[in-house]
This record gives sequence, structure tokens and C-alpha cells, in this order.
Amino acid sequence: MQGSLTRWMGLRTEDIRKLWMMLPIFYFSGIAESLNYTAFMALFNQRFGVQYLPYIYIAEAAIMPLEGWLLAKLANRLPKAKLMTTLYLLMIGLLVLNGAVLLGFKLGGIDFRFYYPIMFISSNFVVRQLTLLLWSTAFDLCPTQQAKRLMPVFIASTTTGGITAGLLAHQIGKLLGTEAVYALAPVLMVFGFIFFRKALARYLVPLTLKEDLRLKSQSGTVQAEEEEQQLPAGYYAKQMLHSPFLLCAVALMTLMPAVYFMIEYQYFTAAEAKFPLEGDLTSFYGLITAIQFTFCLLLQTVSTRLMNWLGASNMLLAITVVFFGGFGLTALFMNQSLGLVLVSGSYAVFYILLYYIAEPCYQLFFKMMPISKRDGYRYFAQGVAASGGILIGSLLSLLHSFGLIQLSLLAWLGVGLAVVLVIVAWYGRHLYIRELVKSVQSLHADLSDIAESFIGGIRSSKALSAMLGYLKHPNDYVRELALEVIGKAKDSAFLPHLIGMIGEESSRIRIAVLRAMNLQSATIQDLVQVASFLEDEDPEVRAESVKLISKATHLKSQSHFFIRVKLLDNHPRVVHEGVKALYSLESEESYQACDEAIIKMLDNGGEWAVYGCHTVADLKLDTYSAWVLSLLDDHRPAVKVAAAACLGKLSHIEAIPVLLNMVPLADQELRKAILQALVDMGDKALPTLSGSLNHANPFIWNAAVTALAELLDENKLRTQLVDPCVNRMLASTQERALSEALLQLGMKGLAELANQRCAELHNALVGGAWAVMAKFADERVVATLREATKDENEEVRENALEVLAEGLGDRKLAFALLELLKQGTASSDIAMTEPLRLLQEAVRWSDDWLKDIAVYALSSLERDGMREERKFLTMLDKVIFLKQVSLFADLSVDELGLIAGIATEEVHEDLTYLLRRGQSNSAMYLIIEGNVELSNETGVGETVTIGVLGPKQPFGETTALDGSPSSVTAQAIFDEVRVLALQGESLSRLVRLYPEIGIGLLHASSARVRLLENMLLKMA
Repeated sequence: MQGSLTRWMGLRTEDIRKLWMMLPIFYFSGIAESLNYTAFMALFNQRFGVQYLPYIYIAEAAIMPLEGWLLAKLANRLPKAKLMTTLYLLMIGLLVLNGAVLLGFKLGGIDFRFYYPIMFISSNFVVRQLTLLLWSTAFDLCPTQQAKRLMPVFIASTTTGGITAGLLAHQIGKLLGTEAVYALAPVLMVFGFIFFRKALARYLVPLTLKEDLRLKSQSGTVQAEEEEQQLPAGYYAKQMLHSPFLLCAVALMTLMPAVYFMIEYQYFTAAEAKFPLEGDLTSFYGLITAIQFTFCLLLQTVSTRLMNWLGASNMLLAITVVFFGGFGLTALFMNQSLGLVLVSGSYAVFYILLYYIAEPCYQLFFKMMPISKRDGYRYFAQGVAASGGILIGSLLSLLHSFGLIQLSLLAWLGVGLAVVLVIVAWYGRHLYIRELVKSVQSLHADLSDIAESFIGGIRSSKALSAMLGYLKHPNDYVRELALEVIGKAKDSAFLPHLIGMIGEESSRIRIAVLRAMNLQSATIQDLVQVASFLEDEDPEVRAESVKLISKATHLKSQSHFFIRVKLLDNHPRVVHEGVKALYSLESEESYQACDEAIIKMLDNGGEWAVYGCHTVADLKLDTYSAWVLSLLDDHRPAVKVAAAACLGKLSHIEAIPVLLNMVPLADQELRKAILQALVDMGDKALPTLSGSLNHANPFIWNAAVTALAELLDENKLRTQLVDPCVNRMLASTQERALSEALLQLGMKGLAELANQRCAELHNALVGGAWAVMAKFADERVVATLREATKDENEEVRENALEVLAEGLGDRKLAFALLELLKQGTASSDIAMTEPLRLLQEAVRWSDDWLKDIAVYALSSLERDGMREERKFLTMLDKVIFLKQVSLFADLSVDELGLIAGIATEEVHEDLTYLLRRGQSNSAMYLIIEGNVELSNETGVGETVTIGVLGPKQPFGETTALDGSPSSVTAQAIFDEVRVLALQGESLSRLVRLYPEIGIGLLHASSARVRLLENMLLKMA
């Protein structure tokens, strides 16, 4: 039952663990909040007077800015977890204090009328802040995607708590009185606090290790500087006054609460008139609360679909219409027997729509703002709207409190205000589209999704039809956005408009046009016009047109005719899409031609082979498995990556040993592809991967463990993976002793390389352990702890280790990982006494690099110090040399090996030109031995020396990446020069995979520019 429910809701193992921890918080807090609200409203209305309710709301509106300022100050002084705990305890304290006073009044038979406004304000503070605390807890403790999955469950838990509170208040109010209802609220909050504190300790505290340290060391001067950098509040006020869109948004956010507070006043007034006895009034409030939250629970089951269908703009408009209808019915029947029923029902519905539906929709207004100022606009607008809404609703309600108008006339005023609200919501939809287009250039990447969320899926929406007017806009970003929004509507009625854009000059717009088209009801003539894209000069456009035409299934034979021709296209992506399209159309007569196209792609190699692998993978063509497996030996990295990904999607388990053996020498991209391939193979891969749990090579062990962690459920992880992991991590090794042995033998360079390699092997073991740990604990917590254990600050590192010592996730695994992290680099006795013996043993170790280092060291000793000039460097020689070049100093041994693998050693005679000014250059050079002069020509034709480069210095790096003409001349001087040459194409890929190389190249180029500037200054 639970398994079926979790699958239906899309929940994961970590979600279930987190729900067991956090659902009680929301449930007990939901009960406490509703009991508190029900009780203090009943007490205030009966004992102080409902007619004074507007005054209290006005006082609250004045207090709220001070409240926000004080809480902000508290947030700046306390760590996050301590702040949240303090707030929760403060709220419990307020409720306990009020409950004690109320019970004292009851037991002592006394009363103090002016205490109830104080109770009202303090209790409403709890209602307001507890809601914010619960939702901020949910978002702080859950990553964004997890929050999306769990938020409906949290809301359901809170609403269930509200239903429970309503039933409790209904019964307890009659039996024990309103004081007992109020006093029960802090008791239930204490139950929630037990789980609240555990959740913070498990999920939030590890995430805030660095932030807590920053708060400890933060000085008042730093705070003052930060405050000076903030924009003044007047900035946002001026911006809003000049923006009709923002004014409309603020008006909507202000009028909705105003209407709500008016209906709330009428509800409480009508109820108090109907139930003069306090116990009966509390019981009635409880009944309405139960009904209210039952409606909320039912609404949550359809709210997501409703939001996707209507969109936020239409949802807000619908809410305003409901507000109008609710107030209209209330005004018509206020003085009749149905009056209390209608006003109570309207109040319950208004509350749910405002706080659970409208509030999230408001956030889309601020998505139009620049991200750096978005929060400023949001907080300013919400502050203005909250205070304004309370004041407007309260001031209008005062007309009845002063006896100036009847309650029914106040209801008609509410109808009038609701009409204004409907008009504002209607007008706001059109302003939104205008603002969307205005913001398109700065926020283009996100706006199509924002527009879809706001406009919704109603095809007849005028807002959507208005997008057609932007198809002729001079700005390409605007047109592309309009096309994206139209395309998501999937409405074939737009096809004639889109066909008219076939002749667009921009290929990006032509692609957007194709993606926006819907050919479900297209005619043959329409298809012929769309098929003209198949001859476009841009292969991406041709590929997109093939994908589109394949969707015209009602014109299958015509679509097949157009697509089959593209199997002969000169670009592999088009052929790739053509084969997929013919298979989707089930054109069996073309399968043989498709096979020939696939063979051609795989056989041509390079980019063709990459797309061939994609085709085989997408269509699950197992017959090509052996061919794809052979591509793992291709010398081009992109082909290897595509082949590995393809084998994973084909679930070709025979490839697992090959893939695992590739891991130690693979670059980042290939390792990632191999790991994903192992995961894609699913349960079929489990036996082979389990056999690698004791593998001697830490990198292969890491890949196997990481893949198993993804494939196994939590129970199997504990029974099948934890113990092997612990045993592997705690197994004693002698690798660290190699560095000390080499130092004793006077081989410092080799010792540094061996030490770095040992650290990398250690990190591979640690990485595998973290991958398993992430399945037993929150992934964000694990990621944060992992970073904290490597932090420069010792206190942060110690705090992270302390979290592990508490037994995070699986206790046995946490202790083993803690022990592994604490292991130092102390050498063994063998390294101190018998370095030669250790070198001889290292020749048989599993790691290839340590083995090569040992062989290299032994061969050096056999030469007995004799200088043997080598004309060419070995692979290990290159790695040792590259390690000494500042550009590559921070790379791992494997990464250095990758560079060494593409580096070609060259020897150039004296006065040989390696670069010539004005001629294209395709390689970067690293000087091994010798000197190279960099020179340039002045405006009068004289040659001027810029500088002379020596060993371990690079040149040619700026032009090698793009093959552009060299701006300097480089010539060997004084004697021959030996260099390592790195071809630009290979170098570009390394820069993409390892950004630190690119940063090093940038630093080298900057140094060269400074050298040139100094030369020019000297010449001047």
C-alpha cells in the first residue's frame, strides 16, 4: 500500500525519511495554529467586542514594520538553526503565558477586559510567524525539486491538522470552555517542537556550518558596509510609481486582503450575534475551521492541474470572481436565515483561496524583475500590500463599528470593492504580456516558462492570441519568446501565421517557427510548404523540420516521402533525425535504407559516429551493440563518450568490464558517461558491479560503488553494500609510504608526484563512501559536509567531522568514513628503513601510475647516477615536467596524463621560427630546454624584442585555441630548443573539461600583455 502510494506521488527513499521526520511538525503545528486562532478570536469577540476588531487590525498594521525589523536584526545575529529554534520557543512561550493567564482568570473567577487586545496581538503574531516558519523550514530543509514533490504532502498534513483542530475546538469548547481550547495549543506545539529540533539537527545544522562561523566573526563595521550598499526603500517606491504593471500588481495584492478582512469582520460579527454564549461560539468556530480545511484538502488534489490549465493570471481572475460572487450572495441574504451560512462559507473559501492559491501566484509578478533586485521589489510590495489591505478592510469595517451603516450595506461595499478587484485582475493580465516583452532581453532564458505559468493552457485566451502581434517585432528575442509561448499551446490554428514566417533570415527564428508549429490538422499544401525547410542551409533547421514532419501522422505517406530523401543529407544530425522519424512513422519499407544510413554513420567515425551512437541508443537497436562496443577503442574522446552512453541505454552488460577498466584513465566527461551507462543498465548490471566491490583499483571501486548506490534501494544498500564498503575503506595499504621512500632516495620530483597520486587514490575511496552516504541522508547535507571536510578553516572541518561522529545516515559507514578522513600521511616503518624493498613491492601494485613511478625510480638507481641524455621523453617524464609548469600545477596525475598523451615532443634548431607574426597558429608550445625569443615589428618596420622565454614557459596559447594569426614572432635562439606541442583542437577540449587550465592560460596571456605594455612604455 505504502509502495503504491509513494510511486503514485513520485516520492523517493529520501523523501520518505524526511516525511517521517517533518510531517508531525506540520500536523501538530497545524492543530496548534488553528486552535490558537479559533480560541483567541472567540475570546476577543465575546469579552472585548467584535466591533473593536478593526482597531486591532489597524494597530497590527502599524506594528508589523517594527516586527519585521526586529526579526531581521535577530536573523543577522543568530545562526539559522538557533534562530528558528528561538522563534519556535518564543511562540510556545507566548501561548503558554497567555494560556496561564486565561486559566488563572477562569480558576480565580476574575477578568480584565483590556488584557484581550494584548492576547489578540500576541496570539496573531504566533499565527502569522508560525506559518512563515513552517514554510521556510520546508524550503530550507528540502532542495528545490524535493520541495516541489513534498509541498503537497506538507500542505495536506497542515490542513489535516486544521481539520483535527476544528473538531477538537467544536467538542472541547462546549465541554471545557474556550480557555481549555487555547491552553491545548502550546501543548501540541511542544509535540511539534520535538520533531522540529530533530529535523534541524539532522538537515539544517550541517548545511549552515560556514554560515554559523561567519556570524560569529562578523563585526559591526562589516554590517554597516553591507547596509550602505543596499538600495534605499525609496528606490522601489519610485520604480513602482513609474510602472503601471507593478502598480496593478500591488493593487491586486492590496485589494484581495482588504476584501478578505471585510468578509472576516462580517463573519465574526454575524457569528457573535447568533451565538451569545462563549462556548457555543467557540464550538461554531471550530466547526467552520474543520469545514474550511476539509475544503482546502480537497482543493489541493486539483490545484496543480487547475493552475496548469488556467495559468496564474486566469487563476487570480477566477479568485476575484469568486470573491465578487461570495460577497454578492452575502449581501443579498445577510438579513435572512441563510445569511450566517453564506457569510461563513464565503469566509472559509476566501481564506483558502487567498493564502493557499493567490499568494503563490503573486510570486510570478516579481519574476519580471532583475534577479539582483527581485527580493527588494517583492518585500517592498508585500509590505505595502499587507499594511494597505489590512487598513482598507479595517477602515471600511469601522463604518459598521461606528454604527454608521448596517452589516448588509457593508456587504454591498464589499461587492463594490470586489468589482474593482475583478477589473484590476482583468487589466493586469494585459499589462503582464506587455511587461513580459519589455523584459525579454534581460530574462529571455526563463520567460517562456514564466509566460506559460502565468497565461495557462486555455487556447482561447486573449493574452495568448495577443502574442501573435509580436511575431513581426523587430527584436529577435521578442519573436522567439512569442513563438515559444504559441508552441506550448499546441494549437494548429496558428499554423497559417507560422507558415508565413518561412522566409525569416535568422536561423534561430526559423528553428523557433518549426518548434511552434502543430501539423495535426495540416493539409498537403501546408506540408509541402513546411518541407521547404528540408533544404535550408542550416543543418539544425533541416533536422528540426524532419522532426516536425514526422509528427504529421495523418499524412504518413507524404511525410515518409519527404523524410526518406534526408537519409542522404551531408550532415549526420539530419540523418540521425531522419532515421528516427522513419522508425516513428513505422515506415517498414524504409528500414533497410535506415540500416544503411546507420552503418554509414558508424563507419565514417568522428561526428558521424557520435550521431550513429545516438541513433542506435534512441531506437534501442541491439543488433549494433558489438559495433558500438568497438568504438570504445576510438582515439576521439567524443566517440568514446557517445559509445559508452549508447551501451548503457542498450543495457549491454557485456560492456561493463570494458567500461570499468576505462575509468582510471578516463577524463571527467567520459567518467560521467561511463557511470551513467552503468546506472542505465539497471538491475542487469548488479551481479557484475557487485563483483567489483573488492577491486584493488580505487577508481574502479568508486565507479562500481557509486553505480550500485544508485541502483539499490535503501534496504539492499544496508545489507549488501555497507559492509563491503567499510571493509574496503579500512583495509591497510602501503601506498603512502612510497613518497617517503622516494624522498629518502633523493627523488623529490617523483616523491611529490607519488604523494599527489596517493591523495587521489584516497579521495577516490572517500568519494565512493560519500556516494553511498548520500543515499542514507539528505543529499544536500552530504554535499555540504563533503565540502566542509576540505574547508580551509579548521573549525569548519572539525564541526563537519563532529557531524559524522554523530552517526549521520548509516552509523557504521559514517564511522568508517570518519576514520578514513582522519588518516594522516604518516609513513610506515618500511618507508623509513627499507625504501628499496618498498620500490620493488610497488612494481606489483594495482595502480598504474604508482607502478610506473616505482619502475622509473628503480631504473634511475640502476643507472647509478650516470647522466643519460634522452632525446625523447617517456610518458612519465612528460607528466613530471607538466607538473612543474604553473599552468598545470593543480591538475591530478590522471589529468596530467591526459595532457601528456596529446603532447608531442619536438626539437627545433637554432634560429628556427616556431611562430610568425600574421600567420595562423594551431598549437601551443611548452619549452622543455632552450630559449625562445618573442619579437614584433614597429610601425616603421623595425623588429623589437618583447622578451626571451625559458624552460617551463608557454607561448602560442592565445592563438592555438581558434587558429587565428599570431600577433608575435617566436624564434629559437642561442641553441636548439626542445618543446612539447599541444594541438589547438585537443587543447580546446581540455579547457572545456578542466576550466582551471583555461584560467591558467588566461593568466599566461595577461602576463604576456603586461610584458608588451612594459616594452611599449620603454619605447615611448
